[in-house]
Amino acid sequence: QVRLVESGGGLVQAGGSLRLSCAASGSTFSINAMGWYRQAPGKQRDLVARITNIGSTNVAGSVKGRFTISRDNAKNTVYLQMNSLKPEDTAVYYCNAMAGSLTYWGQGTQVTVSS
Repeated sequence: QVRLVESGGGLVQAGGSLRLSCAASGSTFSINAMGWYRQAPGKQRDLVARITNIGSTNVAGSVKGRFTISRDNAKNTVYLQMNSLKPEDTAVYYCNAMAGSLTYWGQGTQVTVSS
């Protein structure tokens, strides 16, 4: 079992920055990738960025060049640095961990970007 706890969301003006953190605990040895998804009201949950155990990353085109995903393996923590935020980035951001055939989710953190 893996537990994910997110932090760092909030309200920011357009053009501003936020950094999200997601700390994993439990059977962290089984995790092979972690990432961030987001879900805006009335929309589906979409991948924002993902990073594997060996550091390979996958970033959605809509945020490429503005968002950066990184991880600290010693702390079992993944980060999402979000720069040049836009109102359309407003959503609940969920941390995700993939461990073999299992998928784990955090509780979500709200990011609101005002224009």
